[in-house]
Amino acid sequence: MTACLALAACKKKIDVNFTFAPIDPRAGQVVRFTNQSSGGEDWEWTFGDGVTSVLKSPTHTYKRPGEYTVTLKVNKKKNLTFSIPISVYDTVPNFCGEADTVGYDVYTDYTFKALVYNPYGQKIQYLWTLPDKDTPYAVVIDTSMTKSTLKLYFTRPDKPATVALRVVIGEKDTTTIEKQYFINDLPTNSVLMRTEEGDKRQRVFGKRAEDPRLDNSATPILNQEQDTFQVYNRDTFSLSLLKIVFPEIEGFHIGSRKLYFRHNGLYVANIDGANIVQIDSMPCHAMTLDNTDNRIYWANDSGVWYMPFIGSDNNKFVTEPVKLNKLGDVSVLATDAQKR
Repeated sequence: MTACLALAACKKKIDVNFTFAPIDPRAGQVVRFTNQSSGGEDWEWTFGDGVTSVLKSPTHTYKRPGEYTVTLKVNKKKNLTFSIPISVYDTVPNFCGEADTVGYDVYTDYTFKALVYNPYGQKIQYLWTLPDKDTPYAVVIDTSMTKSTLKLYFTRPDKPATVALRVVIGEKDTTTIEKQYFINDLPTNSVLMRTEEGDKRQRVFGKRAEDPRLDNSATPILNQEQDTFQVYNRDTFSLSLLKIVFPEIEGFHIGSRKLYFRHNGLYVANIDGANIVQIDSMPCHAMTLDNTDNRIYWANDSGVWYMPFIGSDNNKFVTEPVKLNKLGDVSVLATDAQKR
């Protein structure tokens, strides 16, 4: 009976939980964490600012306002953890960005949050500004500049950027906070384009991209680009061979078990020529595949477009094409997988 009771005790589920007080702590104020876990013998606390504790119910004082995540791990097991976000305020209004501690990268989405200590529940007004209006360095994702949060991405690498917030509490208490951030450049792959003006390069950052720039070094890669002959899975595909099935085909690329080809518009089909689906009805001047990010790029009179590879057997696509730029004179396209 003793052995059975011991076995039952070992199998008892441990629920990890904790609370903290005060709910809206200020920098320099003692925060008490109350462990409400249903069991356990070993405690590991991380408070989000580099400080840890092994006490069952510790206290902690944050030196700076900001957004932190507090995590409790029980019995040193990853599946026995519980985390709570905590906002630490200051006696005067402040704001923080989600990458304040690690730095900001170009063309990456970030959220800035106002930290306003308001114990009496007064009306609060927010006004975000980007002081460098003559040389814009940021694009606001959320068009409202009067909320407690601001979402944006920076467009100028290796240069400082300034974000400012004006806070009005009640009728008279007004504070303006201004912070400057250094924006890191981020090496990434790029799209190369041959235009009437010259060869251009445009770096792509996930769903963001910089403005196209003239780049004479792109010429060798563009000269190697072609869409008339390819070897795929040891089989040779040529334009003359594909013309037997597609008499009016002008160029093609093969990737991810699909055949992408241009004939006036842009099309996708299976390798055997079945299930032809039109992607774009406008005349396609050039196309290329990016096997690093699994994207297809193509150019028409309205600019350069891209979308993810088609994955379905019937070649129906669920994502809409995205415009990369408005260059209407692109005659050759290529991708450079080397991060620059």
